[in-house]
Amino acid sequence: MGGVREDYLAVARAAEGLLEEPAVAAAWGEPSALAEMSVRGLAGHLAYQVLIVRQVLGEPEPVEETITLLEHYGRVRWIGAPLDDEFNVGVRRGGEAEAADGPGGLAARVGAAVGELAGRLESEPERAVRIPLWGAWSLSLNDLLVTRMMELAVHSDDLAVSVGVATPELPESAVERVVDLLSRIAVRRHGATAVLRALSRAERAPATIAAF
Repeated sequence: MGGVREDYLAVARAAEGLLEEPAVAAAWGEPSALAEMSVRGLAGHLAYQVLIVRQVLGEPEPVEETITLLEHYGRVRWIGAPLDDEFNVGVRRGGEAEAADGPGGLAARVGAAVGELAGRLESEPERAVRIPLWGAWSLSLNDLLVTRMMELAVHSDDLAVSVGVATPELPESAVERVVDLLSRIAVRRHGATAVLRALSRAERAPATIAAF
């Protein structure tokens, strides 16, 4: 298999291990490190990044146009949106709903999904897939996996910080893919000069080059 798919599965397994941490269950009803999101809701949102891949692979190939990763992030409406934006409210509600069966049930479902995906992704042809809540477009399967890999990496850190455990170690190749994506989005959002200065000239660095 190799490449993007192997990296995605490695990051998904790391998230699975984090969801199984006793500290997650102990803090289940507490606020997370993210504003207006509970640990439970954050765990559900993290799990979604695995469960949705299994879901979309079971659906027919979409007819919507297939676009690139950067085009995708240029179209999504949630970048820079306030916390009370309808999309962000929906994300928080969706995380809570996903976690309704409790920490053990959620971790078990993610584990089952990771096991299924390990076999499925080995033989699945590269094709278009889509998550309907994005909008009327599709991504290639490998590009979709990069988007979910980024979400898993970022939100695994959020969840680990929220419950006081170490952020899971990820393969170097997976980290490189995520950092590459985030840096390209940051350049698109803030401009090349701002990103170059932030990475090389502390005295001229802008206040932020956050991708989101």
